[in-house]
Amino acid sequence: MSILGFVVRNAVRNKRRLLLSVMSVAVSLFLLVTLMVVLREFTKPPVEGDTSLRMAVRNKIAITSTVPQRQRSKIESIPGVEMVTPFSWFGGKIEGEQLMFGTIAIEAKSLPKLLSEIKIDPEEFQDWVSDQTSCLVGQDTMNSPLFKRLGFKKGTRFTLTSGIYPCTMEVRIAGTYHGTLDDKNVFFHHSYLDKAMNNWGQTGMWWLRLSSADALDRVSRQIEAEFANSPNEVRAESERAFQMSFVSMLGGIKTVIGGVSIAVLLSILFVTASTMSMSIRERFRELAILKAVGFQRRDLCAFIVAESFGLALLGAVIGAGGATWLYHSIDMKKASGGMFIAWEVTPEMLGLAALAAAVLGLLSAIFPAISAARMSVVQGLKTLD
Repeated sequence: MSILGFVVRNAVRNKRRLLLSVMSVAVSLFLLVTLMVVLREFTKPPVEGDTSLRMAVRNKIAITSTVPQRQRSKIESIPGVEMVTPFSWFGGKIEGEQLMFGTIAIEAKSLPKLLSEIKIDPEEFQDWVSDQTSCLVGQDTMNSPLFKRLGFKKGTRFTLTSGIYPCTMEVRIAGTYHGTLDDKNVFFHHSYLDKAMNNWGQTGMWWLRLSSADALDRVSRQIEAEFANSPNEVRAESERAFQMSFVSMLGGIKTVIGGVSIAVLLSILFVTASTMSMSIRERFRELAILKAVGFQRRDLCAFIVAESFGLALLGAVIGAGGATWLYHSIDMKKASGGMFIAWEVTPEMLGLAALAAAVLGLLSAIFPAISAARMSVVQGLKTLD
């Protein structure tokens, strides 16, 4: 019998324990990969479209504070700025139900310039631009359970209430859009919000499109300098930096996910180490006989490590491989109603899962291997089966 065959025969001699050990590792690594996918979903910045050409300008004090619309002319006059549009997060509700997608007031004619990747039917776009009380709905939202339950379709009028602004907006669905990273927002006219707010002269923030990515640093410095020491100081940052500012708010979530991942790995380490210890203890007499016929301590340790390492990697293949197959087989964006956009298992995640399994296999074999190495032939032969 070969050494590999010997290790395999020892591993499968107790099939129930083998199955439970492998499945415990598989379930733990499936959960670990899932946690990494969730963390990536929360922290993945947008990379589609002309991300490098877009810039956000917001109130320096807080993202929830507004900026005056009179700033627009000064921003537009800065070289390198191709387009400026007001942008206000409305925090919309329908029939008192908080929406899981954005309701955003924007300058209608500027939307295709800001999001060059957006795809809109020309007739629907013209209808939206010409009617101040109309809105444009993302394709994912139009197909969402909420809109289907309410019977919303092109031409439907509905009322948006806000958790932020003291006004209501009655809007008509002029059409849909798709092709962006997030096809679930509802865009309506910022001028309509201005009117509902009695021409308040404010906006939530500004979104800019630049002529080139090289102008980003210079333009951001000029904008911030333009309004420095004024009652309405601003912060200008790239779209990526703006998105990452939200990620920094998720520090608690990242800590929780990291803590759960460590707890999962420690739990499975204790289980696997206990299983290997019982398995080796049952084979002390066999190991003693191997010592008696000439096998060295390092040989016995190698057998134990190989068995533990193999079981851990088999569990990794089932757990991490199962997660990869499952998450690539289902459309999570559709299943979650557009909540999860970038739900996927990356090669880096698989590499970390494999590394975790390898470390798990090695650590689980340490104490059983030490026990077997220290055992004398006489002590091993005295061990009862």
